[in-house]
Amino acid sequence: MLGVSCSGYYAWRTRPPSARSQADQALQVQINAVYTASKKRSGSRKVYQRLRVLKVCGSRDRVARLMRQNGWFSIRCHKFKRTTQSQHHDPLAPNHLQRDFTAPHPNCKWVSDITYVWTAEGWLYLAVVLDLFSRRVVGWSMQERLTRPLVLAAFSMAAQQRQLSAQLLFHSDRGSQYASDDFSELLGMFAVRQSMSRTAECYDNAVAESFFAQYKLECVPLGGFDTRAHARSETFEYLEVFYNRQRIHSTLDYQTPVEFEQATSVT
Repeated sequence: MLGVSCSGYYAWRTRPPSARSQADQALQVQINAVYTASKKRSGSRKVYQRLRVLKVCGSRDRVARLMRQNGWFSIRCHKFKRTTQSQHHDPLAPNHLQRDFTAPHPNCKWVSDITYVWTAEGWLYLAVVLDLFSRRVVGWSMQERLTRPLVLAAFSMAAQQRQLSAQLLFHSDRGSQYASDDFSELLGMFAVRQSMSRTAECYDNAVAESFFAQYKLECVPLGGFDTRAHARSETFEYLEVFYNRQRIHSTLDYQTPVEFEQATSVT
């Protein structure tokens, strides 16, 4: 019926895999290793870039085809609540950053924000501090209450880990935690200049907003975490192990934040 001879059929059954097929199988092993190491967070573009760093041959189209054939897709984003509570009477700082998200060296410009993280035991709140030079998370805090100690702890961690520049600019939204006297006094101790986004202008703090979108996409399960302890452990792994040391960034020429700082001889 198909016009195939018996000899041709049996020859096909006994024929060894072609060189191309064998090469695809070998490449699939390398792709799966990179994809699994990212906890299924990376799509074909970033898997391809990581394979290039590892000196593994294979075009981007080929990587995308093999990932598609195996059902290896990056996890998808979902929506979460906003955290900014700007209805307060604390003094506000002007917007010194002016959406200039570039920095000539580390500890020149830091941005910060807060997000909600749902668990079956209740909410947790995560505050992070990012260095705009390398997009590295230099400080963070995760607590059960959305109060001033949350942002104080995140900044204090950053201050302990980095050498603060005399001209450091710290940018955030107008949340009451950042506008509080306690936080302003902490910045004053280090001679840090404070900057705040304008009202209802999320793009004024776009890097921090983008970071949390990726965090929710790549770390937080769709239905939230089972426990607060699980949320804390997964967040620690994501920030300190994956994001800073394994996640490549197109803005950093497909390097990780740590690799970018090391490549520019930064400590």
